[in-house]
Amino acid sequence: MNAVKAIILSAGQGRRLLPLTENSPKCLLPVADHPVLAWQIDALFAAGIDEIIIVAGFQVGQIETLLQERYANHGDIRIVFNPFYEVADNLASCWLARDAMNGDFLLLNGDTVIEPALVTQVLNSPVAPITLSVDFKKSYDADDMKVQLNDDGWVKQVSKIVPPDQIDAESIGLIYFREKGAACFSQALEAALRHPAELKSWYLSIIDKLAGQHLVNSCSVSGYRWCEIDFIEDLARAGMLFTQQTQ
Repeated sequence: MNAVKAIILSAGQGRRLLPLTENSPKCLLPVADHPVLAWQIDALFAAGIDEIIIVAGFQVGQIETLLQERYANHGDIRIVFNPFYEVADNLASCWLARDAMNGDFLLLNGDTVIEPALVTQVLNSPVAPITLSVDFKKSYDADDMKVQLNDDGWVKQVSKIVPPDQIDAESIGLIYFREKGAACFSQALEAALRHPAELKSWYLSIIDKLAGQHLVNSCSVSGYRWCEIDFIEDLARAGMLFTQQTQ
């Protein structure tokens, strides 16, 4: 396997978690006594990934302090500052990190807590230009990023508005880019951002378009621990999931 880097998108404040995020970014909220970002970095390190790029915006100084206190002598971690976090969505964060999108890399949402074994599962998935990490459940709510798969497990569409009868899985917020996948994503990213309205788009809108070109496979992470932190109740659920794991 080629050397793999990771890009974590952590620029936003997380307004749906107010008042907890009034003065602290969502990625620093504690889960079982560890910040979300620390769980992510530790999981990536444990899976053998030493180069990590963090796109930060809201209260970036607090993130810098965490890195200095916990990781000053560990791996290659750097911050890319996104000054547009209040007026743009994570497509803009991807644009600012585009220089790091070469070779093989993981793209991780800043609010998804993961365990090392999940990362290893994705890294060992069958080679494809783009691999979308997915999980399955009995029903999906309006906030889930829903995924439709073909019979071979390749992604047909990914969106919050996939019709109910076409939903097969949900995206957990972790994508693996290999081979030509990085270049295809970067090119599609630039094409999208030529239209000002796309500043308010999610990067998964790009993945949805590339899925139509048969470039996006899926990797099941069913049975592995992960939790997306969107609402206050998610913090309690993540705490229960990850309490047994110490870093």
